[in-house]
Amino acid sequence: MNGTDDKTEVRDYFNATGFDRWRRIYGDGDVNKVQLDIRAGHQQTVDTLLGWLRADGNLSGLTICDAGCGVGSLSIPLAQDGAILFSSDISEKMVGEGRERAVAAGLRDNPTFSVSDLEELTGSYHTVVCLDVLIHYPSDQAMDMIKHLASLAEHRLVLSFAPKTFLLTLLKKVGEFFPGPSKTTRAYQHREADIIRVLEGCGLMIERSAMTSTRFYFSRMLEAVRK
Repeated sequence: MNGTDDKTEVRDYFNATGFDRWRRIYGDGDVNKVQLDIRAGHQQTVDTLLGWLRADGNLSGLTICDAGCGVGSLSIPLAQDGAILFSSDISEKMVGEGRERAVAAGLRDNPTFSVSDLEELTGSYHTVVCLDVLIHYPSDQAMDMIKHLASLAEHRLVLSFAPKTFLLTLLKKVGEFFPGPSKTTRAYQHREADIIRVLEGCGLMIERSAMTSTRFYFSRMLEAVRK
């Protein structure tokens, strides 16, 4: 399946059956054991990044693009901390849910939510973040996405991805990443060395990194800053 077809699959999935499934996973309602494990893993990634950004002590007024924002799990707490969020997702339903959750949290004008293909994003931001998105796309398209995101980042780009390691390659089947009722779109792994090479080619260097690994959730996160 080529990149365009993967993108269409992702958009259609998260606007249909995937929306209700992942809204529950990213919420606090009842889910099955697999979904609970994925929820915990994703939240650990979000919490790790929040810890990094808060430790810097400069969130107030900082412009952040949350590319692939989902239901606002990262955007909302960052906006509450005073950052200026521009949050987008390929799924109209996800964006709508994110906006509703922000309003429920007392946030009306910030974050700014929009429906957008990641590669159509424009503007310039201090920090660009893209969490748990690259897993949906093959490496050639993922690398192009990284280059585009890097062009939007004035100072920093933060990415998370499913790392391509010997162990995870053995385990890697879509049904094992997202078994049973949690099955989603195709799951792609990416070589960390390839991603670092692309980031360095864009004038960025790795500042911090983290790995989240649960039974069904594997995510490597890299923070790259301008040299």
